[in-house]
Amino acid sequence: MGDMNESYRTSENTYQAIVIGSGISGGWVAKELCDQGVKTLILERGGDVRHIKDYPTAAIDPWEFDNRGHLPYEFEKQNPIASRCYAFDDTTEHFFVKDDEHPYIQKKPFDWIRGYQLGGRSLIWARQTQRWSPFEFQNPARDGYSIPWPISYEDLAPWYSHVEQFVGISGEQNGLDVLPDSEVLPAWEMNKAEKEITKHINEKFTDRHAIIGRCAHLTEPREIHLKQGRGKCQARDLCYRGCPYGGYFSSNSSTIPWAEKTGFLEIKTDSVVHSILYDDDLKKAIGVKVIDRINKTEKYYFADVIFLNAGSLNSNLLLLNSTSKRFPNGLSNDDDVLGRYLAFHNYRGSLTAEFPEHLDSYYFGRRPTSVMIPNFSNVHRNEGEFKGGYMTFFSASRKSWDRQVDGDQFGKAYKHKLSRPGPWSVYMMMQGETIPKETNRVTVSQSKFDEWGIPLLEVDIDYDENDLLLLEDFLKEGTKMLESSGCINIQSHDSKQAPGLDIHTMGGIRSGLDQKKSMVDEQFRLHHCKNVFVTDGSSMSSTGVQNPSLTYMALSARAANFAVKNMNLSN
Repeated sequence: MGDMNESYRTSENTYQAIVIGSGISGGWVAKELCDQGVKTLILERGGDVRHIKDYPTAAIDPWEFDNRGHLPYEFEKQNPIASRCYAFDDTTEHFFVKDDEHPYIQKKPFDWIRGYQLGGRSLIWARQTQRWSPFEFQNPARDGYSIPWPISYEDLAPWYSHVEQFVGISGEQNGLDVLPDSEVLPAWEMNKAEKEITKHINEKFTDRHAIIGRCAHLTEPREIHLKQGRGKCQARDLCYRGCPYGGYFSSNSSTIPWAEKTGFLEIKTDSVVHSILYDDDLKKAIGVKVIDRINKTEKYYFADVIFLNAGSLNSNLLLLNSTSKRFPNGLSNDDDVLGRYLAFHNYRGSLTAEFPEHLDSYYFGRRPTSVMIPNFSNVHRNEGEFKGGYMTFFSASRKSWDRQVDGDQFGKAYKHKLSRPGPWSVYMMMQGETIPKETNRVTVSQSKFDEWGIPLLEVDIDYDENDLLLLEDFLKEGTKMLESSGCINIQSHDSKQAPGLDIHTMGGIRSGLDQKKSMVDEQFRLHHCKNVFVTDGSSMSSTGVQNPSLTYMALSARAANFAVKNMNLSN
């Protein structure tokens, strides 16, 4: 790679830092680097999306769509994977990768949900943000289902605060050991039915705490949010179209424009990163090879430090494809750990019920979060038939109006019938931890390539017996909680959905202190290539129970600041 360094490097394609990916973690890396004067390049494989002006459906009413927002049958038939995502419809499909746009090989069923554009999936995420607890960092090693985390909750706590103040997290400070308090804005309010159900659960189950969810929405913007140009959440529930108010956090409304204002950020969209270039003589990464998404030309960019934030599976793919004389099996992959120990969140279980009380009450607006019950399984010790735990979320709403017509009855009586909402409907769901396993892995095809000349990713990920035991426990305990709250007509459901649809795939480039069992160290640098950092979901040692996005952001801020102080970044 010495010749590559000399013949391709110019002042125009050389930076202090390169960030691969512009989603939640990549945006945070760029913001932190640029805040400290580091000349930074973001490489995004998708097209440009600018806050407000590139949200084409944000202000369109339902009746203005041909199918009131629903996708035509033929379109769904052509996109069976993307169509399974809860946020994918005619109002949002432009922010999702269609099934034929970046194929992959499923050795077992796996739904890979992707958003290739500036901002990535930060435009279409569900915005639920909780800190991990000390138990989530400690328990995997304690109970023997993962290697020890290289950091503790205490290491990350100040970075959680740093991120939360900038992002804006609505919620309460509840004083729970299973869910550390965040720096919060005013919380959203539960409706009457939810308050009643919460009261019963908290009174009758001493190990459970039903609380309002924490989410990245500005209920009361602070000065730092106004400086970002963001405004108050309007509770429209049109978030996946892109929020023109900046009411919820995204790279597009927050970190990327903030970084651009420093003058130290350059962005190149339509840039598919093929591989990271490793110099065998210098014993470090020197840059990246890029394929132009549109015209397929090759380009090269160079930097002192590289941050890999392409999203879990794409980050694995990129390292597997970054081969050299020193690393024939993928960058820093000396012990065949790369691409292994992937895990995800188990969302298969849900419960539905009716709540027969408070039929004289209703609610206002479309609140962007639900009620949550932090994990209560295997917290202080392993006490069940399964390992790990799960969170529970529930919400209550009035059922749709009764539109049934009795015989020929139209007119005044039918109009009156339509004006009255039905009973309270309750929906409860699980978010379960899965166990990182060596056999849950991704590899690259030796014979099939995408249109940019990159091997197709082969995905071999599945559930196991532990996942089914955890699912059964949620259905049993969730039913108990709803019954104790006075709910009726309780029904349990197993979606049997494939892994991946949870969109919380983690691992493959996992962190740890043992170099033979992990890929990145306590600073989230590759063990054998110290100037490459990985701070997206691929670097997680385990999945935890809480939503992971806030942890990705905190890890990214921490690693970027370490790089500035310790990596001798220079122009």
